[in-house]
Amino acid sequence: MSKDASDADLHALAEQVGAAARRHHHRLVTAESCTGGWIAKTLTDVAGASEWFESGMAAYSYEAKQALLGVQPLTLETYGAVSRETVIEMVSGALVHSGASLAVAVTGIAGPEGGTEDKPVGTVWIAWKRRGGYPTAVVFHFDGDRKAVRRQTVAAALHGLLELAG
Repeated sequence: MSKDASDADLHALAEQVGAAARRHHHRLVTAESCTGGWIAKTLTDVAGASEWFESGMAAYSYEAKQALLGVQPLTLETYGAVSRETVIEMVSGALVHSGASLAVAVTGIAGPEGGTEDKPVGTVWIAWKRRGGYPTAVVFHFDGDRKAVRRQTVAAALHGLLELAG
């Protein structure tokens, strides 16, 4: 994933996601931690997004992940916010708490601080799920500063939504 994806690149990708969602009668929901709503913003920058965009949740804290997305406290205590287990609960919770048919969730360490030896800065988990289906979760290790990590996360999330919507 290029850390140099421009706003125009992200917008073009969001347009493709919207076209695929419209074509297949999907509605989308986002559950975002490290991107703080950037995925939802990119999708809703597309004219006509109200036809296929349901909602977006920026759940940054443990408490928000639990209250808005139904992430279990034990999951957060055992695996941490940046984990496969947490992102799967986030993506599943996004579908449960919305009328959407497709969901994406992201959680990661954008930096510049917060990294550890086993979860360095740039570690991001992204999960995608179709209502009634099984989630897919992938860990990424992005390079660059905070903005670059977040931008790459948005691009990867949109690419995955495009595949899921098609």
